[in-house]
Amino acid sequence: MQKIYLDMMEQTDCIGIYKKDTKVIPAGTTIYSMPSKDKNAEYQKFADEYDIHFIFEDNLPDIDFYTIPRIDIMAADSHGGYIGTIGETCDLESDAPICYIDKNKTCHLIAENGKTFLKTVHSWKTQLKPCEGIEFFPSKEEAKKRHEFLDINIEAAIKDDIVKSIKDDIESPIEAE
Repeated sequence: MQKIYLDMMEQTDCIGIYKKDTKVIPAGTTIYSMPSKDKNAEYQKFADEYDIHFIFEDNLPDIDFYTIPRIDIMAADSHGGYIGTIGETCDLESDAPICYIDKNKTCHLIAENGKTFLKTVHSWKTQLKPCEGIEFFPSKEEAKKRHEFLDINIEAAIKDDIVKSIKDDIESPIEAE
């Protein structure tokens, strides 16, 4: 089966892509930030007690790496590391694995999913396991040197589908009864 990569750093719309005998893998390092107005005592407790500093819009980190598969970063720690989900958008209700990327760009698995992470958050630093299969690159351009990417223009694809649909309707009109 062929693998092709989709840069999620450029995608803002929901998208589904299916290609015969091909596995489409989301790629890139994205940030899941929350509105600053949502800061509250519960988030501060995570920072104070567990060294998990959730990301808010008024304090976005500057990420200097690109990952395959995608990692969506939701928090940082005081040691220059990041916490995020592997393969999909951060959602602690999903089944996406939760990982920790240390300052040396080594990826560790924290929990199999968000529910497990929340249940064991008090000891997350002692639960780190090696996380295989995450590739780090300095940029998307460097990743493209080793992997094939699917480059799509959502607006153009939508327009093409609309045009194709209209052409199909013209070429095979519905017969009157």
